[in-house]
Amino acid sequence: MTESIAFGIGSAVAVLSAICVVRTANLIHAALWLGLTLLATAGLYAMLGASFLAGIQVLLYVGGVITLMLFAVMITRRHEGLVVPADSAGRGRAAVASLALFGVLAVAIRATPELDAPRRSDGAPAEVAATATTADVGRALLGQHVLAFEVVSFLLLAAVIGAIVIARRRDQEPAPTPVAARTSAASEITP
Repeated sequence: MTESIAFGIGSAVAVLSAICVVRTANLIHAALWLGLTLLATAGLYAMLGASFLAGIQVLLYVGGVITLMLFAVMITRRHEGLVVPADSAGRGRAAVASLALFGVLAVAIRATPELDAPRRSDGAPAEVAATATTADVGRALLGQHVLAFEVVSFLLLAAVIGAIVIARRRDQEPAPTPVAARTSAASEITP
C-alpha cells in the first residue's frame, strides 16, 4: 500500500512538472521543470526495481542534458528584456491531439499481454527470468548497437557546435545605448 502511494506521488510529480515545462514562458524555468520531470521519472524507475536505469536517467539526463540545456539557454540569450509571445491559438487542437495520443497509447498498453505478470498453468506466479547486467548492456551498446551509439554522439556534437555558432553570431546592427541616444539627440538640437 505504501509503495502504491509513493508511486502515485512520484507519477503526479512527473506529470505536473511536465505540464509546467510546456506552460512556462521562461526558458530557464522550463529547463528546471524538465529536470524535475526527469528526476521524478528516475524515482519511478527506482521504485519499479530498475536501479540501473534510474542511475543512468539521473547521470545522463538530469546531470548532463539539463546542464547542457541551461548552458545553451544562458549563452544564447542576448536580449534580457525581450519577451517572446507564445501563440495560444492552437491550444485546443493540441489538447485534442494529446488526449487522442494518450487514448491510443492506453489501449495499446492494455492490449499487450506480455505486461501481465507471468503465470504458470496452475495460476501461480511464474519465476521471472534473469535480467540483463550492466556488462550485457555495455556489450550490446558497443557491439550490435554501435552505429546508433555513434550517430547519437555525432548529433550531440552537432548540437553543441550549433549552440556555439548561434552564440558567436553578431547582431547586424547593434542597438544604441541610452547614453549614445541622448548624446545624438542633444547634438541634433544644438546648432
